[in-house]
Amino acid sequence: EVRLVESGGGSVQTGGSLRLSCVASGFSYSDYAIGWFRQAPGKERERLACFSRIDDTSRYRDSVKGRFTLSSDNAKNTVYLQMNSLKPEDTALYYCAGDQFCSDYETGFRYWGRGTQVTVHS
Repeated sequence: EVRLVESGGGSVQTGGSLRLSCVASGFSYSDYAIGWFRQAPGKERERLACFSRIDDTSRYRDSVKGRFTLSSDNAKNTVYLQMNSLKPEDTALYYCAGDQFCSDYETGFRYWGRGTQVTVHS
């Protein structure tokens, strides 16, 4: 059974930083992709970034390029999302999702964590 667990959310001031973690377990293959999404109250869930273990590549939504950075610790089966220069509009529930390949769409990921809350105060 695939399991994804997010952690690292919290409350910060504008301009602050947080590092989110997504620990993956249960994949039957060693190379998989982890995507990060977020959903703010009253808004649709949006894709932020995706890391592919197949070729160690990352891709980002334009609105977070330069502020958010993905990294991976393969020994820990963990993908990190480093978020800098946080803004109040970054306030949302952040999810990681997993599957074999990166996708720009929620439907491209079969496995989801429960989310971790990020709140940015002005």
